[in-house]
Amino acid sequence: MVIFSQAITSFLATAAFGILFNAPKESLIKCGLIGMGGWLIYFLLEDYSDNAILATVTAAIFIALLSQEMAKIYKMPIIIFSVAGIIPLVPGGLAYDAMRNIVENDYNAAIALAAEVLMLAGSIAFGLVFSEVINQIVKKIKHSKMNA
Repeated sequence: MVIFSQAITSFLATAAFGILFNAPKESLIKCGLIGMGGWLIYFLLEDYSDNAILATVTAAIFIALLSQEMAKIYKMPIIIFSVAGIIPLVPGGLAYDAMRNIVENDYNAAIALAAEVLMLAGSIAFGLVFSEVINQIVKKIKHSKMNA
């Protein structure tokens, strides 16, 4: 039951962000599915490994690779799918807690939370960039096979 509620909530959050981001109406369900898939990968991997960084990198790579494929299939910009899809992974709650601890003068807790936020944000960026590297390698391999 928990996995079902996680799936529905992440789908709705991603699709709703797509609306705010002015994504085309025909892409909203696809955006929601990408975000839901990424969140479920994060949720299951983080629960299994207890490593949020690994889970975030893996989910970000999945989201970016799937976004690239959806962009090719539906002839839309990649950013429509990747930005909406990555939203469930953004560590907004942790960033809020870090700021709250600064205001409450609990600097040790604030630094620990801020470091975690930076690592999670960095892992999102790394996942997006790494998937583009994978995409370029696949393109080169396909191009070399066609010319051989």
